[in-house]
Amino acid sequence: MSTNLTKREIVLEIYEKTGFPQKQIQDTVQMTLDIVMEALAAGRNVELRNFGVLEVQVRKARVGRNPNKPETEVIIPERAVVKFKSGKILKQKIKQLSIEKLKASPPPPASAESAE
Repeated sequence: MSTNLTKREIVLEIYEKTGFPQKQIQDTVQMTLDIVMEALAAGRNVELRNFGVLEVQVRKARVGRNPNKPETEVIIPERAVVKFKSGKILKQKIKQLSIEKLKASPPPPASAESAE
């Protein structure tokens, strides 16, 4: 199993726990993600009790620099971003993680194929 949890793994785990048809689970998971995405795209925050809150925030315009040409300043425009704030139960579970274990096995770099 990969380090990252994929949508497919979520479907399989729900299937193993419930026995519902995988197609039905896949459609339900996708509908859930679509609803969350549409709410965020409309500027609404998404609150999932005990898990966390996805908030739409505005990042201020700022000056950036190209590392290859540090003498050239680039204006990065104001834009909307999504921030995640973990909920109470998730925070408690994260506190129980072994920092040494995480440091010993850093996650692999994100690849284009993992974008589901």
